[in-house]
Amino acid sequence: MASRVFPTKNNLINTQRSLALAKLGYDLMDRKRNILLRELMLKIEDAKSIRTDVDKTYAKAYSALQIAQITLGKCDYSAKSVPEENGLFMDYRSVMGVELPTVVLEPQARDLYYGLDLTNSLLDEAYDSFNEAKILTAKLAETESCILRLADAIKKTQKRTNALENIIIPRFKDTVKYITDSLEEKDREDFSRLKVIKKNKDY
Repeated sequence: MASRVFPTKNNLINTQRSLALAKLGYDLMDRKRNILLRELMLKIEDAKSIRTDVDKTYAKAYSALQIAQITLGKCDYSAKSVPEENGLFMDYRSVMGVELPTVVLEPQARDLYYGLDLTNSLLDEAYDSFNEAKILTAKLAETESCILRLADAIKKTQKRTNALENIIIPRFKDTVKYITDSLEEKDREDFSRLKVIKKNKDY
């Protein structure tokens, strides 16, 4: 690139300006990458904790359901009486230009959808455990989706940061050096020429 640029003061000023912008872009990209990395680490820790809670809650829920089925015989009719979940919504929040999903599960009142005469407290325990597992699953889905988006954004930011650091900035630096050296050489040549002319005039 340097050899293709004509060494003029105007080109030197423009290249120095481009170099300053490239350095600023690198600083911003580096800051963005660090913020996204910090956010990713927090989300990974959250995901580990939530996944552990999800596993425990599902294990508790299925255990309670098995015991309820043993004591009641069948829970099919009671299970069908519980309405489907329709209070799940998704929104987005922005972190350094990266859109991260926010899963919202509207809280529902604890209603009794099945009769008390054909059920027992074990079925109530299973229902409560599955309800808790549903809330945790929605939270885990949000957290893992954020992790995927953050990882992808970090990868792209890293590529741009590397391009600025290893290609663009060194190229501009080389161009500035080439133009500066060429202008200095031209100044030396002009100075030598003027000395010769002055010397000839003096004779």
